[in-house]
Amino acid sequence: MTTYEKIYLLLQENGDFMSGEAIAKRLEISRTAVWKGIKTLESKGLTIQSVKTRGYKLLKGDLLLPEFLSQELGITVTFNPDSQSTQTDAKNGMEKGLESPHLYLANQQTAAKGRFNRNFFTSPQGGIYMSLHFKPQVTVTELPPYTVMVASSIVKAISRLTGIETEIKWVNDIYLDNRKVAGILTEAVASVESGLVTDVIIGVGINFQIEQFPETLQSKATSLFSEKASITRNQLIAEIWKLFLTIPEKDLVKVYKEKSLVLDKQVTFVENGIEMTGTATDITDQGHLIVRLENGREKILRSGEVSLSSW
Repeated sequence: MTTYEKIYLLLQENGDFMSGEAIAKRLEISRTAVWKGIKTLESKGLTIQSVKTRGYKLLKGDLLLPEFLSQELGITVTFNPDSQSTQTDAKNGMEKGLESPHLYLANQQTAAKGRFNRNFFTSPQGGIYMSLHFKPQVTVTELPPYTVMVASSIVKAISRLTGIETEIKWVNDIYLDNRKVAGILTEAVASVESGLVTDVIIGVGINFQIEQFPETLQSKATSLFSEKASITRNQLIAEIWKLFLTIPEKDLVKVYKEKSLVLDKQVTFVENGIEMTGTATDITDQGHLIVRLENGREKILRSGEVSLSSW
């Protein structure tokens, strides 16, 4: 762990002013090293108050700590400060044969892509951008509903750590107060020879504490925290993947249904270029949405998007 990361942890754990002398003594470094560490933290977007007679206090912001997360999760964690996309980072790692499960992190993404290859907004500070790569080695029919499971892990982790209740908009978006706060992108690779899904990459983007959205997104997107965050990004990341890796699939599917934003609501979707409207009546254990159309027929949506008619 770097010197500036150690200084960050001290300030974050202390929660109050800490003198440069005290930091130097705790870390067994020079006062000059402390000053350089503080400047590095500020260059990374953290707000630190400096008072001559009292020392330093962390006011806002945090650092992503791959070493801490690796220890918490028991898997390899890689941080890329210059990431174009954590999905791309994971694909590159997969091609190089890096070990899995493997979590790829970034503070920002310069060429982020969502579902249907759409561009999406990422903030230089205050976002969580990550992709988990693992090798399930199962047939397509045996493949668990990973998007459903991660969505449930996100809402459950947020609730456990903060008390904030979010909802899931089928199939891959997390909403807070009717605005999007997180999204998920799941990609899989199958082998023609074996018929098995060899690799899965689950990408997650969370608006953790983003101060400013583009004007076009201000009515559509929101952040988990608008004021000082009550938890760190590291804590939320660790909790999400702990839940995903340990809670049984059936329990996560149950959470997904309980936290659904669309069940029993009128929804609109497009099929073969035709817009259809109906009521979302159920979500299957595979994550498929069942919609009862206005003519009484039922449609099973396995992928795609729906719009809430009331919006």
